[in-house]
Amino acid sequence: MNKELETAIMTAADLPTIPIVAIKVMQLIESDTATAEELAKIVSSDPAVAARVLKISNSSFYGCRRQIQTLSSAIVILGFSTLRSLVVAASVKQVYKPYGLTEKMLWEHSFAAGLAARIIASRTRAANEEEAFLAGLFHDIGKIIMNTLDRDKFQEVMQHCYNEGITFGQAERGIYPFTHDEVGAYVIKKWNFPEILTSAILQHHNLDFTELDDPAVVNLTAVTSLADQFCLKLGIGIREPREDVDLAGSKAGQMLNLSEDKAEEMLEIFDKAFGEDKALFTS
Repeated sequence: MNKELETAIMTAADLPTIPIVAIKVMQLIESDTATAEELAKIVSSDPAVAARVLKISNSSFYGCRRQIQTLSSAIVILGFSTLRSLVVAASVKQVYKPYGLTEKMLWEHSFAAGLAARIIASRTRAANEEEAFLAGLFHDIGKIIMNTLDRDKFQEVMQHCYNEGITFGQAERGIYPFTHDEVGAYVIKKWNFPEILTSAILQHHNLDFTELDDPAVVNLTAVTSLADQFCLKLGIGIREPREDVDLAGSKAGQMLNLSEDKAEEMLEIFDKAFGEDKALFTS
């Protein structure tokens, strides 16, 4: 654990916490005694989250044939696991405040990466779809925390990215004694998410694994990394699309044994899904 990171986070007065409704839903689902009614009651206790969950559950991405009118029916139709992801996504949006251009672009990129990861997991069978969604959603949460800790410092990194045409990772190394991956992994651990998510967030850029590492962690990390690259290639949450991104040839693409055709097919599915429902997801 990076000592400077620990100090920065320990001394932060306004570090975001995961909203209580998400904690309660996760606890109830883990208890194995949850009913749709109980879950609906908890979600309803936060009207903003409840409205967002209903809105997203009616998106074409989740493919329901008929309009879902109530939380209980959303839970029955989508299942507990999907509900958990949606509640986490809907409540975590509150962490992306104050909602200026920086936060808007980070949220758009994060939510899109969650969708992309879910599609990649579903099409490759490499990871659990809902775990992949959360890993994609949280892969850059460290950036939001860094922005919360010191907006001026974070903006300085962004300026270096845009003015010098370098990646965020390259720019942050010149300014911070830690990386956004480390910050994200630390916060997700603090929020009591499973270890597999912490590992995927920590490793999604360097993908530095040995043969002894858990294959489930390796696969989830590769899915998360590729989802991030889908967003970069299409320019989601960044200023310019990075059309030079080689999906199949990337380290993540190779780890998932992707052909160029398969990578392009998944990219198209994602592009269409995000394009159709972007307003639902990001507004």
